Amino acid sequence: MDVRRLAKVLGGLVILLGGFMLLVSIYAYIDGYLLDPSEKNQSASQALLSGAGITLVAGIGLFLVGKNVATEFLRREALVTVGLSWFLSAGFAALPYYFYSADPENQLGIAKSFFESMSGLTTTGATIMTDIEAYPRSILLWRAFTQYLGGIGILVLFVSVLSFLGVGGRSMMAQESSLNISESRATKIGETAFNLLKVYLVLSVICFLGLLALGMPAFDAVCHTFTAISTAGFSPKNASIGHYQSLGIEIWIALFMLLGSVSFMFYLLLVKRKKDDRDWRRIRSEEEGRDYLIILFAAMVVISLNIMYTEQIGFWASLRECFFMVVAISSTTGFGTSDYDQWPVASKIILWSLMVIGGCAGSTAGGLKMNRVILFKRLAYKELVQSFRPHQVFKIKLNGVAPDQKVLMQTSMFVAISAMLFGISIVVVGLIEPDLDFESVVGAVMGSLFNIGPGFGMVGPTDNYGFLNDGTMFFLSILMAMGRLEFFAVLVLFVPALWQKY
Repeated sequence: MDVRRLAKVLGGLVILLGGFMLLVSIYAYIDGYLLDPSEKNQSASQALLSGAGITLVAGIGLFLVGKNVATEFLRREALVTVGLSWFLSAGFAALPYYFYSADPENQLGIAKSFFESMSGLTTTGATIMTDIEAYPRSILLWRAFTQYLGGIGILVLFVSVLSFLGVGGRSMMAQESSLNISESRATKIGETAFNLLKVYLVLSVICFLGLLALGMPAFDAVCHTFTAISTAGFSPKNASIGHYQSLGIEIWIALFMLLGSVSFMFYLLLVKRKKDDRDWRRIRSEEEGRDYLIILFAAMVVISLNIMYTEQIGFWASLRECFFMVVAISSTTGFGTSDYDQWPVASKIILWSLMVIGGCAGSTAGGLKMNRVILFKRLAYKELVQSFRPHQVFKIKLNGVAPDQKVLMQTSMFVAISAMLFGISIVVVGLIEPDLDFESVVGAVMGSLFNIGPGFGMVGPTDNYGFLNDGTMFFLSILMAMGRLEFFAVLVLFVPALWQKY
């Protein structure tokens, strides 16, 4: 393991993060000293500027340590870089929360600051803030911006500028869970990263303009654009999207939550399609996105009927109540318009299932991902049939392509690891938080491990995680990173062989 090469790459990433923090601190200065001078706004400005300064100095220091190292970037360094980058970024991104001190009632300690930061960068959306609207707008902007960076932005942007650092980025892209690059036609990985970034930005601009047209204030529109496209869920309002009581806003944000939970590589296929049959065959054979939409539609209908007969209301009223929440939960965004914790048991079980499934591979959503669900279902069917017809041959395909044996094995392993980590984590949180009921423990673990955010019970959609002790917050933060990086890039950091010389 070349520590200097590792320091160089991590230093570049920290510099990039510090630069974005500096941009937000400029807005904080304008807001706190020119537009709306107040103790809170000025404290937020100082907190962001201090955080940006420390982050930039640390990043430059790390980069200089490895300034003259060789440019070859090995798979092992890529694994460590991706794994450590989220913890390092979360630590520095937490500084503005920690330094903000104008309001003693809303002052965050180390554990809460790190939790909020990790929740943002992993696009989980779990929060420790009780009264969100009590915080200055600049802190809330940074909070939303971390989710935008964590969605598909920061590592894609970093890879697209890696040429300036003299480091290759393909290995890093291959280990980053949100980036499914196997279908890219680009010969250079930087080209793929740049194209993904353009799609991300174009969708963001359209979402922002639509929210403005629907009457949402500009600041709120920026924050909700950042957190809808990234399927993240932080809102500057205590009541989340329910604050606006607008069907138009709900439908518009739901649309972009759906767009964020579909593979971004599929968008590149649509935009860059050529006249040969290969591109069109791949587009027509897209079954992951199709199955995802079918599951969403079925869940909406069943939950609507369940609420209608349980609460004795009309079908359209029940559909309005569940439509937005089903999209928010299935896309692992976590925005809210109603308290699903009060829904019938059958409806909550369906939501639990949607939380586990998540969105599509190559999207900004969390969960197991639809591609694994489809493959695991077909693998299970194959094993069942071959138990009584051992010589029957199966050719498993996904999106018209037959995955190799390694992919099939990794799918089974991923599902097994998910179940194992889920069970172990429930026990750990139950031991750390003995006063927490079982539903709340399961909700906290599920909301963190699958990057959903709100869970059930005491951590439901109308509550927050702020009452948990520091140990639980750090543990849930690790679960968020594991879920965001799909376990392997974090778990591998604890394997001694990774750190040994060949």
